[in-house]
Amino acid sequence: MRPFTLFLMLTITAFSSAPATAERLSVRTVIDGDTVVLSDGRQVRMTGIQAPKLPLGRTGFVAWPLAEEAKQALEALIIGQTIELRIEGEGMDRHGRTLAHLFHEDGRWLQGEMVRLGLARVYTFADNRSRAADLYAIEREARAARRGIWSNPYYAIRNPGETPALIDTFQLVEGRVVDTANVKGTVYLNFGRNWRTDFTVAIHRRALRLFEKTGVDPLLLKGRTIRVRGWLRSRNGPMIEATHPEQIEAFE
Repeated sequence: MRPFTLFLMLTITAFSSAPATAERLSVRTVIDGDTVVLSDGRQVRMTGIQAPKLPLGRTGFVAWPLAEEAKQALEALIIGQTIELRIEGEGMDRHGRTLAHLFHEDGRWLQGEMVRLGLARVYTFADNRSRAADLYAIEREARAARRGIWSNPYYAIRNPGETPALIDTFQLVEGRVVDTANVKGTVYLNFGRNWRTDFTVAIHRRALRLFEKTGVDPLLLKGRTIRVRGWLRSRNGPMIEATHPEQIEAFE
């Protein structure tokens, strides 16, 4: 089966019609595989990707596999180099970090480079998803080649039956949607017969507006095989909340 992302039914211009703001600076420090400190002291979180995480002072946090390798790869790409920042959505996260796409002075897109190396995966938000289609294409190629994280079981694509043991982790889950329902404005994609215990994807009313803009009705995903990515929470069984259509890949 060949995957395609649901949002490809919407022209990308809908996300990129507003001009990106751009700046050129050098990088002072790399914090991890997706976060850097600029020469002016600002901390920048690279939009659209998630590299393996380091503890960074968090008590009890265990480094994800290949986290140090991801940091070193990003250091090799940009330390001491002049880079261009392009802000194409929300410009700051709740931690006060600048959110931007980074481009090397030779034109290389650093998000794309990290995903191509298999040292980051696609990680979009409802307000920052303008380049998701390109990132998914690069990720598929890296996964097929089993580069970096894609050869490590820690980052395996999970089936719905595995999800109860993975609460509070970020996962890619693939399976067949057994049933769909709209309950008081929230759409549920159920992957088992028992909605109280089986894996579910929830799409709340606000997110449904974004699905409508893509021309996708998630209720019609019943019977389809999809792959969804996000943080697993325990809400009547394991659940991922889909806040935007770019979290879901369907299969033809």
